[in-house]
Amino acid sequence: MREFGERVGRVLRGGEVIELVGDVGAGKTTFVRGLAAGMGVTETVQSPSFTINRVYETGDGRRLVHYDFYRLNDAGIMANELGEAMLDDKAVVVIEWADAVANILPDERLTLTIQTNADDTRTIDAVVSGEASDELKEQLQ
Repeated sequence: MREFGERVGRVLRGGEVIELVGDVGAGKTTFVRGLAAGMGVTETVQSPSFTINRVYETGDGRRLVHYDFYRLNDAGIMANELGEAMLDDKAVVVIEWADAVANILPDERLTLTIQTNADDTRTIDAVVSGEASDELKEQLQ
């Protein structure tokens, strides 16, 4: 998962929205750690399960904004913050457990569904919506 995340992180420019879908323990945070490394983030990436979000700066002016809505049925004011982050063309926004904010997610996004297999390997299904997300998927193949 981490290696795949690094590959994705190396091609991101900012302005992308990535929705991560998967059970607890599927590897979503491991993917984000790789994504951060690929973007050039030097901080230690931690799960935002208890803080709802974390922001990491890169050396080139981009930001990785990581949300985890696992513990929320209603995102409340965090939905407003997420909406602002998604408008920032320097931010790469990653959202876990997006059900609480489904009504504000942009049509233009990459949705990665991570499944854990019986042999403890992972399968990733990518669904793209929008031209930029389609370009991202092409770059990763």
